[in-house]
Amino acid sequence: MRILGIETSCDETAVAVVEDGTKILSNVVASQVDIHARYGGIVPEVASRQHMLTILPVLKHAMFQAKVSWQDVDAIATTFGPGLSGSLLVGVNVAKASALAQGLPLIGINHLEAHIYANWLEGNQPFFPCLCLIVSGGHSDLVLMSEHGKYQRVGRTRDDAAGEAFDKGARILGLGYPGGPAIEAAAKDAVPSLSLPRAWLRGSDDFSFSGLKTALLHLVQKRGSLDAAWVAEAAASFQQAIIEVLATKAIATAKRLGVRQILLSGGVAANRALGSYFASHCSLPFHIPRPGLCTDNAAMIAACAYYRFQAGVVDDYSLDVVPGLIIS
Repeated sequence: MRILGIETSCDETAVAVVEDGTKILSNVVASQVDIHARYGGIVPEVASRQHMLTILPVLKHAMFQAKVSWQDVDAIATTFGPGLSGSLLVGVNVAKASALAQGLPLIGINHLEAHIYANWLEGNQPFFPCLCLIVSGGHSDLVLMSEHGKYQRVGRTRDDAAGEAFDKGARILGLGYPGGPAIEAAAKDAVPSLSLPRAWLRGSDDFSFSGLKTALLHLVQKRGSLDAAWVAEAAASFQQAIIEVLATKAIATAKRLGVRQILLSGGVAANRALGSYFASHCSLPFHIPRPGLCTDNAAMIAACAYYRFQAGVVDDYSLDVVPGLIIS
């Protein structure tokens, strides 16, 4: 079964063709990072306009790369939330039009659920029940997954998501955008020796990174002038604080719930230091998709859609975008 997936939730225009929920035939991503970097963050109107310019060429290239025609596609899947409303509308409307024109089933996909299904791509087969740590620019969620399509959100961020904290931390340190890769690069050879707080929120599976961001700002203000060596040390310390909280709480929650495996997903999961921390501190099996499948892509949309389609879930043309969609 071949499913064509479309992803336009934020600033990546992506289309993929995936076979049987795991084999990637194509996975094309057109990034807008260079466009938004000049503004220090995503500009929603710019993002949606760029999606309109890019979506059809990306779709055609994905089908060419997969060596398929419309007759070889069994269903069309698209992200309908969460995300930027203008960006989501581009993908949803292209998916609707294509499904109608080709007489194919339409499947609306929760972007957060799709991030989890990146763990099924390229032949990996996770074990149920599993605990999913979804860490991205807009979300830091702990989700118990008992079987396909069955979720319970047990933890979330109370303020800044981990990716948002990285972006704000990078801005404070003058490292540019996107913040996660910028901080990771700056921290690569530095020692995390600065004292920064960890919000453990004892008795809760939730996260909080706002206080960490504020503490970094106060350090910078107290320091005054910034030299490269100190910025690297601050970046390493900031990164370590985020990683310790994410991993420690995820591991503790997984053990308490008695799951068989931990699955990481979302753009922050591509952070190598996070993977290294799990490798040295986690006794449970865990899996992290390769970096290109952690960040926004359409292969994860198609993979998720495969399992929903197998369960008989399809949508009609009343499908609309839900920018504030959650997973529960």
